[in-house]
Amino acid sequence: MVIGRGFICVFAVLIKKVSLQETVEAVIGGSVLLPCSSTEHDLKLQDTDVHWRHNGSKNMYDIIQGEVSLELQDPRYKNRTETFPDEYLRGNFSIKLTDLTHTDAGDFSCLIKHSSEHCTVQLIIHESTAGKETTSTEQENPKGETGSDSVETSLNWFIILLPVLTISILSIIGCFIYFYCRKKKPAL
Repeated sequence: MVIGRGFICVFAVLIKKVSLQETVEAVIGGSVLLPCSSTEHDLKLQDTDVHWRHNGSKNMYDIIQGEVSLELQDPRYKNRTETFPDEYLRGNFSIKLTDLTHTDAGDFSCLIKHSSEHCTVQLIIHESTAGKETTSTEQENPKGETGSDSVETSLNWFIILLPVLTISILSIIGCFIYFYCRKKKPAL
């Protein structure tokens, strides 16, 4: 019973780690930064592939073993995408998309194969600047975060993960104690 709870808690932590969804808004003709970052600290680029897809099928951008690979890129993204190679070692695989049109609206997914991390960014396109416009500071920030947003996001992750990690660790310790005590009992 204790082991089952431990596995459920660890599974919940893994689900939270590998999947993240954000919403970004921009205007027609503008540009937008679509965030994607790895939480892994010891990232080896030669072992890392990153695949950006739009609405599940359109190949937007690929980074293979730390190098840009545009061979299979859908023509509609040609000369409209940019990443930040200097940020790859920090686990930042965010992408900038320019000359936005209505057809760019939808879900963009970023899959980091080495660490099995996955994030989805929903892009909402507004007609004009009357809608919510991304500021130039937000657009040029390759980390995809504004000051208060990044602190709030980090705090939310901490609040979610702390109880789950605590329960997982306590469950594992409980399992060890249970099996240790069980071995010490004499057989009947």
